[in-house]
Amino acid sequence: MKRLFGTDGIRGVAGLFPLDPATVSAIGRALGRCLKGAQGGPPRVVVGRDTRESGPAIERSLVEGIRAAGGRADCGGVLTTPAVACVTRLLGYDAGVVVSASHNPYRDNGIKVFEGAGYKLPDALEAEIEREVLDGGAGRGAPAHGAAGTAARPEGGAAPSRGDPQDQGVTTDALHARYLDWLRGVLPGEASFEGLSIVLDCANGAAFSLGPEIFSRLGARVSALNARPDGRNINEGCGALHPAGLAAEVVRLGAHLGLAFDGDADRCLAVDARGKVLDGDYVLYLAARDLRRAGRLPGDTVVATVMSNLWLERALLAEGVKMLRAPVGDKYVLDEMRRGRHPLGGEQSGHIVFLDKATTGDGLLTGLLFVDLVRRTGLDLAAWAASVCPCPQILVNVPVRSRPPLDSHPRIGPAIRDEERKLGERGRLLVRYSGTEPKARIMVEGESQPLIEECASRLSQVIQQEIGQET
Repeated sequence: MKRLFGTDGIRGVAGLFPLDPATVSAIGRALGRCLKGAQGGPPRVVVGRDTRESGPAIERSLVEGIRAAGGRADCGGVLTTPAVACVTRLLGYDAGVVVSASHNPYRDNGIKVFEGAGYKLPDALEAEIEREVLDGGAGRGAPAHGAAGTAARPEGGAAPSRGDPQDQGVTTDALHARYLDWLRGVLPGEASFEGLSIVLDCANGAAFSLGPEIFSRLGARVSALNARPDGRNINEGCGALHPAGLAAEVVRLGAHLGLAFDGDADRCLAVDARGKVLDGDYVLYLAARDLRRAGRLPGDTVVATVMSNLWLERALLAEGVKMLRAPVGDKYVLDEMRRGRHPLGGEQSGHIVFLDKATTGDGLLTGLLFVDLVRRTGLDLAAWAASVCPCPQILVNVPVRSRPPLDSHPRIGPAIRDEERKLGERGRLLVRYSGTEPKARIMVEGESQPLIEECASRLSQVIQQEIGQET
């Protein structure tokens, strides 16, 4: 069992284990020892971060550790998580590291690591890094991993340059520019957003500068919300987790649509001209339909998660598209996509992966492709969205003090099974722990709102009584 890495890297409260300076430096040293650069030389690593006030200090400790182990580290400053994955691959780094806690509050932070091909580290390498950090260097004699090695690049990606990035004069500005140029190159050369009015909610996070810049470059009239980070306002009542403000602003300005990102901009939600929030299920459906009609959806299959609404599965089936459900987490979606060579997958939360273009969910890429789809197809987004009737669904989070197995818990397990019996064929229940926060998540989907609310309320009370945090 892994002790540092969760489903999305290492995460915790900034300043406390495992994000205290000594442990972060040890993580950097472990990366430097466990990774091997081209021709067996020292590994080259690019480091980016979001806008949390703890980011610069964690970045410094991490870089010090990497360099102490003989590695080379370039700092990209404030960069989105997918931007780090992208430049890692395009510029031939052996690894990319992001200091971010994604959608979490500012007090939290985290460390995500990408191998040289732009994918998150394999479990075996995460385990080796953990041994280095926690066991005083156990496994130090194991062969180092060539992170850029054999993993396949996305079909649309350029071959990495293997020259030393520092020798090439790669600066923070150059890293930002390389990512923006790549984003622009994903769309056809003639693509233009001229005449479109778009509101971007940047969540006071890593997209605060990159987002408005790329959409403006394509000719859109951009209004930026929550693009003034102060180190503590990241995700605070804004962005993909709180899109109500964006919806109101789209309506107030009479904009064509809006896009909301989270703190590290690997998520993207949309808002139509009438102010309706369109989650990842909506985005995934339109992208899948567009790809299939263009003959670019091999196997006519899309990967979603157990959280995706039943309407999506039925609507895709009507288009001749099969939907596979993976466990919650973009890691599991990506694993299923790579295993079956499916080019499109995503989550209701807004993580959408276009595997022929990128190696991870990218909010800015998703937003660009979504706006381009609406533009070139002439879709009346608001009219279409009004015709969609999702099944009522509710998600309740219960903060917990411990994480015992839910199914086998003497009271919680029977309560879950009892609620499943009550729902029968009228609904669907999923209870799981968050992979990034100390919370139990209860998702109920069913025929009516009262039905699912009653189910969620009963179950949340049991979980609170048994393992809930004291209030």
